[in-house]
Amino acid sequence: MTAATTSAAKNDRLKKRFEKWDVNHNGRIEKSDYEAEARRIINAFGEDSASPQARALIDAFTSMFEYLATKAGVGPNGAMSEGQFIEVAEAQIFQDGDSGFNRVVRPTIAAIVGMCDTDGDGEVSPAEFGKWLKAVGVESSAADEAFRKIDANGNGKLTVDELVLAVRDYHMGRLDVPLLGK
Repeated sequence: MTAATTSAAKNDRLKKRFEKWDVNHNGRIEKSDYEAEARRIINAFGEDSASPQARALIDAFTSMFEYLATKAGVGPNGAMSEGQFIEVAEAQIFQDGDSGFNRVVRPTIAAIVGMCDTDGDGEVSPAEFGKWLKAVGVESSAADEAFRKIDANGNGKLTVDELVLAVRDYHMGRLDVPLLGK
């Protein structure tokens, strides 16, 4: 894959992410949009919104927004345009490689794992993964194949590390498994 192809895929997927997170469709994303996305996932899992897992997910989404919005110069309670979002995501997530993903994206993925890890082993089974995909609006019929693509060590469980790599590879255009939703 060429750098131009990777860049085009990345920008396309960031635009889709912006559209998904712009819950109120006003052309800007605010903290309330991130909170609404977290609550949608919580509801899809059938989780009590006051549970520790639900609070962790809301906190992860709002912390991600506050970090990106501050870096974009709009402040933690401001709003980002699509252009600002793409620019700050590129600078804070992609240009920093794994460290950017670990700083910005990993806490949200870890919180989603906490939500769907029903057996408490810290990993995601195929059944839990199917529930994850359904919760974020991905067709559940694709779950088995997607799971196999992500399960790097073939042990039948997905770790937070494997899922962070999968989200990164999705955004770089190297994997077509939208773990945070289409």
